[in-house]
Amino acid sequence: MNIRDKVIAITGASSGIGEATALRLAEHGARLALGARRTERLEALAARIRDCGGDALVQPLDVTRRDQVERFIDNTVATYGRLDVLVNNAGVMPLSRMVDLKVDEWERMVDVNIKGVLYGIAAALPVMQAQHAGHIVNVSSVAGRHVFPTAAVYCASKFAVHALSEGLRQESPFMRVTVIAPGAVESELTGTISDPVMKKEVDEVFRRDLLPADAIARAIAYAIGQPDDVDVNELVVRPTAQAY
Repeated sequence: MNIRDKVIAITGASSGIGEATALRLAEHGARLALGARRTERLEALAARIRDCGGDALVQPLDVTRRDQVERFIDNTVATYGRLDVLVNNAGVMPLSRMVDLKVDEWERMVDVNIKGVLYGIAAALPVMQAQHAGHIVNVSSVAGRHVFPTAAVYCASKFAVHALSEGLRQESPFMRVTVIAPGAVESELTGTISDPVMKKEVDEVFRRDLLPADAIARAIAYAIGQPDDVDVNELVVRPTAQAY
């Protein structure tokens, strides 16, 4: 695969899809920059990668802070000399009914799921434009294609990721843009649901058939690993049993 020695920065790398993607790409010889708020988990992940002969840079990262995202990309370029791929993976999913008026949670989803992606694009785009090459992978969701009760704001944030990605692709012939839209995946996303009754319902009804996070990591590796003249624009990856 066309991955060895590529410099790949991953947000939300401390668990779930981000962690699995880091491990998968390290196996293919990528040089990694790992960002997340939980640095102790990042350090443990980086140690696993280094123990297997890989290369990983760790940096504290809150994607809602534009200055931290810029520093994350700047430090990646300063360390490795370039940036080949940015995986915008960080996300939250505090589901609730609109009538519950959990406005603080709505704002958190907008800040992480939309603005966090925009900050990543804003930091990486000048680097990739100067290189005349690059690849941005935005992790969205099947919720960016269909709207579900209790998920209106979450779906809106993921619809936005699809729109931003397509606009970026059309405007940027010098680089590749990929949207990864997972279905139900083993992750910590439901941990952000503040209503215990709703969390139990989501876990029992909507998350019975879960893909391992590595299934999404393999999809990301597939998109990154294509020849430079091939741009995989969108991959939707669901459990076989998932209907919606």
